[in-house]
Amino acid sequence: MNAIHEKQFKALSGWMPLLLILGMIVGVVLCFAARLPLPAVLLIGAAFILGFGFVAIAPNDDRVLQLFGEYKGSITESGFFWVNPFFSKKKISRRVRNFETGAVTMPQKKNSSGTVVQEKTRTAGRPSKVNDKDGNPIEISAVVVWKVGDTAEAMFEVDDYEDYVAVQSEAALRNLASRYAYDGADDEESLRGNTTQVGEELRKDIQERLGKAGVEAIEARISHLAYAAEIAAAMLQRQQASAVVSARTKIVEGAVGMVQMALDELKEQGIVELDDERRAAMVSNLLVVLCSDKHTQPVVNTGSLYS
Repeated sequence: MNAIHEKQFKALSGWMPLLLILGMIVGVVLCFAARLPLPAVLLIGAAFILGFGFVAIAPNDDRVLQLFGEYKGSITESGFFWVNPFFSKKKISRRVRNFETGAVTMPQKKNSSGTVVQEKTRTAGRPSKVNDKDGNPIEISAVVVWKVGDTAEAMFEVDDYEDYVAVQSEAALRNLASRYAYDGADDEESLRGNTTQVGEELRKDIQERLGKAGVEAIEARISHLAYAAEIAAAMLQRQQASAVVSARTKIVEGAVGMVQMALDELKEQGIVELDDERRAAMVSNLLVVLCSDKHTQPVVNTGSLYS
């Protein structure tokens, strides 16, 4: 079955039909005054039927038109229009919308007589629990910004396009989280270290899933990212240990460079000549001073250089 795509419907301005109906009302009054009941009844019936053709459309508030189940087109312009009174006019908003993944949609409820007793509602988003690339359980959620791009596809290709957007976005987020590690090395892409790139890839994944529903994914961003509670403490300790090791590595690299610079300066300027033993002692002392995490206490040598 071929997909149904949006086509523009050129509707008539509603002002001329409105004047025509007002003229019919005046004609009804004149017919009753002239005691012509049959023409009056016909004019009333015609004016009543024509009145169902009026439609007022706000900006980004389109109408999908059907005639006895057949799609006739969509009105995408704002204004006051008149169409075939037998058209069914379904409202679809093109306004930009957003939601957070993990939210639960409560459907609309009606009583036995068809009266709506509970409107459709949506709860606040909750983080989804999923395993990352390394198998670590994490909690993740995202904010998705979207809008309807094709009113015909949104109306006819899926049952409920809003629910379809929510479910497919959640599935895309879970799939994305399983392809990246929560945290990686400096040269490794990760959820925490490459938020902009991950968000753009998530948007593309969502758009690929929503294309058949006539929906455009404008933006997707990670709004919550954390390790699951059962491993959060252990992973925090690992991160702290990695930070300490990284910091110590930088300190040692800097200390070695400073010691080398000091030895080169002493040799170049001829301040003092050191044998291998004294050179090793000096290097040891300088490294202790530079690499220590506490202030060192100097010891002043009051004797000769070698005593």
